[in-house]
Amino acid sequence: QVPLVESGGGLVQAGESLRLSCVSSGRTIHGYAMGWFRQAPGKEREFVAGISGGGTVTDYADSVKGRFTISKDNAKNTVYLQMNNLKPEDTAVYYCASVSRVTYGTPNRNYAAYDYWGQGTQVTVSS
Repeated sequence: QVPLVESGGGLVQAGESLRLSCVSSGRTIHGYAMGWFRQAPGKEREFVAGISGGGTVTDYADSVKGRFTISKDNAKNTVYLQMNNLKPEDTAVYYCASVSRVTYGTPNRNYAAYDYWGQGTQVTVSS
């Protein structure tokens, strides 16, 4: 197991920003694709953003493209999700995930491709 710990969630108003962090303890994040997913009440878990093992390829869901940015700091073993211009429909529990094998390709959008998950952090956007 690779513990992943998210932080940075909270309650904000529409149009404001948040930055989520995900720290990987016990293993480097370099070489491992990582993703952010979210799950709203009554809805399935959905892909938000992903970053390749080398950090050179990123992918975003259409609903967040242009507003969210995923990045990684290998020295800190941390992945970030900068969320700008938040909307009420972004309200959800946000999860960080990592694959278990080294890969430098395009991050997978399917949550089943990820082996390790954090506990989640709540993001609530009021209108």
